This record gives sequence, structure tokens and C-alpha cells, in this order.
Amino acid sequence: MGPGDPVQKISISAESPRGSERNDSGAALAGAERVPPGTWRQKCAAYVLALRPWSFSASLTPVALGSALAYRAEGALDPGLLVGSAVTVLAVHGAGNLVNTYYDFSKGIDHKKSDDRTLVDQILEPQDVVRFGVFLYTVGCICAAGLYTVSTLKLEHLALIYFGGLSSSFLYTGGIGFKYVALGDVVILITFGPLAVMFAHAVQVGYLSVSPLLYAIPLALSTEAILHSNNTRDMESDQQAGIVTLAILVGPAFSYILYTVLLFLPYLIFCVLATRYTISMALPLLTIPMAFSLERQFRSQSFNKIPQRTAKLNLLLGLFYVFGITLAPAGALPKL
Repeated sequence: MGPGDPVQKISISAESPRGSERNDSGAALAGAERVPPGTWRQKCAAYVLALRPWSFSASLTPVALGSALAYRAEGALDPGLLVGSAVTVLAVHGAGNLVNTYYDFSKGIDHKKSDDRTLVDQILEPQDVVRFGVFLYTVGCICAAGLYTVSTLKLEHLALIYFGGLSSSFLYTGGIGFKYVALGDVVILITFGPLAVMFAHAVQVGYLSVSPLLYAIPLALSTEAILHSNNTRDMESDQQAGIVTLAILVGPAFSYILYTVLLFLPYLIFCVLATRYTISMALPLLTIPMAFSLERQFRSQSFNKIPQRTAKLNLLLGLFYVFGITLAPAGALPKL
């Protein structure tokens, strides 16, 4: 071995890091140039996912139902008021979902296996969620003010319903935190059922009425099934976090019974309406096969995606319900 060999080795090893540094610097520079577009796209997608858009059927179908009831009662429908009502309710719903995300993360309820990992996985920062929630609540207030300028509904009546819904969406996890003391189901049952239906109906007709509250019952039960399936799935993690939900209070066996009642009681109501008043109210019965499929999945305790599937059933059932009311002959339905 000649004396030049070690020198050659030292020379090679000395050159390698410099070449690696140049390559790393070039890659970092190229990566830095590519980050902004990808980051914006990912951030926008993260904001959309944080809203949990799969749950929006719980706010869209009540608006559609309230508007259909107004059309059947008055014989006319204002498309502008319909769109305005939908945007208002969606904004409050989306903001409520963000409040839920923020407080569940703050209280240590969300974890790596949670359905909502927006903050757990640092997809968004807590301040991003707060700002987006404030923005959506502001949009909702602006839309509600716009509805007042167009609708004939009295200001105090519109404010009562709107701010009642807004307060409920916030207090579900914020402030009092009804969700954490087994009262979340009551809040959801009222807000995304009778309250939303009454809001859409009152904006259209210009006065408050009791009949929308009664017609909202089947839809409210279906919407509550979404929340109950979600809480039953999360029973173990919720118990570990020290919160109490209705699913925890009643236990797995009664949770299954309750879910079954929430699924199938609306169909019993539709059967009564179809046999006593008009056959068009039988349209929601077309979704019964989906309900049986969900019941089997719940009974087998296979909770993967069951809230999303229940939300899909809620959307289809609500749409057929709206079609049934719209197609009903004038005067066929009670109190309309």
C-alpha cells in the first residue's frame, strides 16, 4: 500500500460532506419554493375537514323541511329566503363544530384514535380554529340580519330563534359544556330539530307557529341518532377523559335499544301519516333498508364510520320527507 492511498481516502471523505451540503441546500431551497402552494391547499382542506361537512345534513334537512312546510301552508316559497336560511344555519352549525373541536382538545378528550384529529395531529393550530369559529358566527349574524331586512318576521322573534340556536351551538361544549354533563343529546335534539325547522318556516311565512315543531319530531329523532352513535362509539375514551354522556349513563345494552328506537320510530310516524292523511308521506319508508343495515352494524358493535352512515340516512330520510310534504295535496296534512 503506497503513501498516496491514505491521502486519497482523506481527500474523498473531505469532499463528500461539501457535496452533500450543496445537495441538501439545493433540495431545501427547492422544497421551500414548493411549500407555499401545498401549504395553502392543505390548510384549506384542513379548514373544510374541521367543519365535519358530513354532519351538515343535520342542519340542511331541517331548513328544507321548514321551507316545505311554509310552501304547503302558504302556497308560495321565496328561494332567496331559503338560501339565506340555509347559509345562516350552516354557518352556526360549522362554528359549533369548531367550538366542539377546540374544547374537546383543550380538555384532553381528543386523541390519536379520535374521529376528529384536527388539533391532535396539528393540522390546524388552536388559534386557527378559534378565528375560523368567530368568522363563521359573524357570517351567521350578518346573514340573520339580511334575512330580517327581507322577511316579514318580527325582529324579536327572529332574534329569539337565531340566538337561541347560536347559544346552543356554543354551550354544547363551550361555557357550561352540556355535552360533558349528559345534556348534549337534549341540546342537539332541540337545536337541530324543532328550532331549525321553526326558524326556516318563520322566515318564510313571517310568523311563529307550533305546527313546525310537531313535524320536526321524526327528523329530530333521526338527527339525535347521529350524535348517539358517535357518543356510543366514544364511550371508552369519554370515560377515561372523565366526561359523562347519555351513552355512558345508560350503558351499551340500553344504548343499542335507544339507537334502535331513534332509527325506527320516525318510520312508525310516517306510516301513521301515510295511512291517515296522504300516501306521499310513505316516501321516507324507502330508506328502511339503510336503517336495518345500520341496526345490524350497531348491534355487532362495529362502530367504524357509523356516525357518517347515520348522517347519510338522515339526509336521505329528510329529503324524502320534504318531497312527501311538497307532493301532498293541499289541505291533506293536519295544521297546514
